[in-house]
Amino acid sequence: MKIRTLVYYFREAFLSIIRNSWLSLAAVGTVAISLLILGCSLLLVVNTDRLADHLESSLEISAFLKDGLKDDEIRELNEKIRLLPGVVQVRFISKEQALEEMRRSFGPRKEILDGLEGDNPLPDTFRIKTRQAGQVVEVAGKVASLDGVEDVRYGQGVVERLVVVTHWVRLAGLGAVLLVGAAAVFLISTTIRLSVFARRREIGIMKYLGATNWFVRFPFLIEGMVLGLLGSLLAAALVYAGYVSLVENLARVMPFVPLVSGGQVLYSLLGSMVGLGLFIGALGSTISIHRFLHV
Repeated sequence: MKIRTLVYYFREAFLSIIRNSWLSLAAVGTVAISLLILGCSLLLVVNTDRLADHLESSLEISAFLKDGLKDDEIRELNEKIRLLPGVVQVRFISKEQALEEMRRSFGPRKEILDGLEGDNPLPDTFRIKTRQAGQVVEVAGKVASLDGVEDVRYGQGVVERLVVVTHWVRLAGLGAVLLVGAAAVFLISTTIRLSVFARRREIGIMKYLGATNWFVRFPFLIEGMVLGLLGSLLAAALVYAGYVSLVENLARVMPFVPLVSGGQVLYSLLGSMVGLGLFIGALGSTISIHRFLHV
């Protein structure tokens, strides 16, 4: 491509933006609003997924052992549990450790437990974590069937409901992102189509004079990408400022809420928004001008 032709493309694109300033402003605003909604939806999905992972990672199975097991029997039981599919962590908590943990949880009232050292009623316990929350019920059933295990607890009922809720939350978040993304493409293509429609006669004359489809299309493609870039940069700036402020304020009020605050995740999301803005602008221009090239 010649430099002179490239300069012509960019000159025509920017002249069109200036000439149709109100339409250009509407396109930028549409891109910004659409990507702002999309960015907020993505952050909601990412944080919901993070919260679900946090809740799932806190789930564990408590396997209470029978009294009188010897050390080699406990070690053998430990190995059997580790070999079960889905198990990622097994911790042995002796009855002495369990009593000490209970003592710490009682705080100032720990004197209530004085005298239990000699006749400790608490059982030895294995605390087991699985790779996924959906594996808890299956693993708990297998552990309960092992010799030497007296009882198994894993929050029956709560785990099943948590698995169902997190599954549907993830699906709903993904659906919202796809819906908003499709709406963004539709709005951009509609807005840019107005700009193309205003120049339909000019395009028709260029086609009659022998201009190729790409010669006609390229300035509009650049125009759409510029508008998409401006709108996406505005949306990314608003999302960044708003989310950083939200994280800082929420950290002071509810520090236990595990919001995504890593720069890598946030910057990747913002970069994706800018790239998506360019793509939407180009796609909107391509869709809009296609019908006017057949004259």
